[in-house]
Amino acid sequence: MFRSEALGLIETFGLVFALEAADAMCKAADVELIGYENVASGYISVLVTGDVGACKTAVEAGVKAVEDMEDGNMYSHVVIARPHDDLQKIIERYKIENLIS
Repeated sequence: MFRSEALGLIETFGLVFALEAADAMCKAADVELIGYENVASGYISVLVTGDVGACKTAVEAGVKAVEDMEDGNMYSHVVIARPHDDLQKIIERYKIENLIS
């Protein structure tokens, strides 16, 4: 069973923008940073989890933080409410603990 009510994801170009987004997301709402993924050619996705309202607030804050930066490059963002349990299989791969090893 999926452990949270929602997933929040932001995809941007470049590590600096991804870190700024992740910092803003975690400061803005009660969310847990799941991890990140270097998708391709410098695009990086940041994943958070929490209740629906917290994920929406976190994603909005992350988007604003990137857009407020000079040359901020926001590619996409989404909040998935009540994600299907099978998504947990994908998310496990991107957990910070799994990325470090």
